Amino acid sequence: MLRTRLRPGERPCRSGRLVSAFHATRATSGQEHATQSRDAPSSNQRLESRRPPSKPVFLRDVSLSRVEGIRVGHVQSLSLVPGKVHEMRTLSLKPLLFEIPGFLSEDECRVVMQLAQLKGLMESQLMVQEDQEELARELNLSPEEIFNLLDNNQDGQLQIHEILTHSRVRDGIWLTPENLREIYAGLNVDKDGNGLLSLEEFRLLSNDAFQRFLLQRGVERSQLVRNSRHTWLYQGKGAHQVLQDIKARVTRLTRLPPTLVDLSEPLQVVCYQEGGHYHAHHDSGPVYPETACTHTRLAANTSTPFETSCRYITVLFYLNSVDGGGETAFPVADNRTYDEVSLIQNDVDLLDTRRNCDKSNLRVKPAKGTAVFWYNYLSDGKGWVGEQDEYALHGGCMVTRGTKWVANKWINIDPDYQRQAHYQQLVSQQPEDEDDGLTLSPDMQGTDIHQDL
Repeated sequence: MLRTRLRPGERPCRSGRLVSAFHATRATSGQEHATQSRDAPSSNQRLESRRPPSKPVFLRDVSLSRVEGIRVGHVQSLSLVPGKVHEMRTLSLKPLLFEIPGFLSEDECRVVMQLAQLKGLMESQLMVQEDQEELARELNLSPEEIFNLLDNNQDGQLQIHEILTHSRVRDGIWLTPENLREIYAGLNVDKDGNGLLSLEEFRLLSNDAFQRFLLQRGVERSQLVRNSRHTWLYQGKGAHQVLQDIKARVTRLTRLPPTLVDLSEPLQVVCYQEGGHYHAHHDSGPVYPETACTHTRLAANTSTPFETSCRYITVLFYLNSVDGGGETAFPVADNRTYDEVSLIQNDVDLLDTRRNCDKSNLRVKPAKGTAVFWYNYLSDGKGWVGEQDEYALHGGCMVTRGTKWVANKWINIDPDYQRQAHYQQLVSQQPEDEDDGLTLSPDMQGTDIHQDL
């Protein structure tokens, strides 16, 4: 069976197909970020090495703690390490976003960068992939189906922003409106030159027309959706003490059960050279009946054809101060409304971090040791994961001078409580006759490390 991942924010149609053939091979990675490396610890690999439990799963009444933002500019004091008080400032309420200066020491930043260099960095994104025509055939979508799925407003014509959104997903190439007009002219498809594609004009585009054009023209690294190098660092038993300390500090910061943090992704370290960037994206995606969270898929339903990353929280660490550029931009933070279509208007693309970072509602300047963290999902009102927070849209502005080093710690939680608990039981190292529900460690029960200043 064809299995694909959904880009955060995408939804499969009710028939179980993707919203667009352009979505077919885009793997979720969220990411100032990227796809997991081959040698990184894999939850799926651990799952496959363990047999399902012979007893039923008994759930406890577990509630996910959420840090209160109060208001923009509100400051809270944190006791994260002995003998030191950190201050955490609320940067926005939509998404719920915080900044903690001095979260990492200068030595810790240095060690993380050195470990990443020792491990070896790899490109965060390949150039144009060449195997997508076969996947489009497997999806068996007709030109009419693709056209109707791309035509968001169902006006019978494809606007430039409708094509741009999906070509970026499919090819990983960041095309501007000007680029798209150039491609239309090169392929001679926009017969009347109005910048819109009718169904008849759209039929002139083969499945791989954009790809062939891009390959013939040549693709520069600056044209990629993200331009960086990265690696993954294991944080479990036996890992460098600094990496274990960071994980423990994140656990205290987020006030989540240690088990949830332990079973999440390793620490990702990313390096952006001058010109490096990552266009605006969501780290996580909404979960529908047709999808499964990547980290709990085998515990949920192995026949589910669509996967998405379920990253409840993102914790982003700045490992150095950047000489120029490199801010983390949140284009629609605290907007009154969120409208995906309005992100590209009059050739101003709020998703474009090379051109329009200055138009974002909020930008966080990189400062060595500072951490920012935000929730990618809302609460369901009952103490568990709710819907995706679309306002968590963010990107890495282009580095204009120097180098930028960041690390990402994602905490993976399945919005389906039963699946998350089943997954945790499957990968638990405890004997099966022990109760391995979601519990807080003794030193975190009944305490609140967050105090108002």
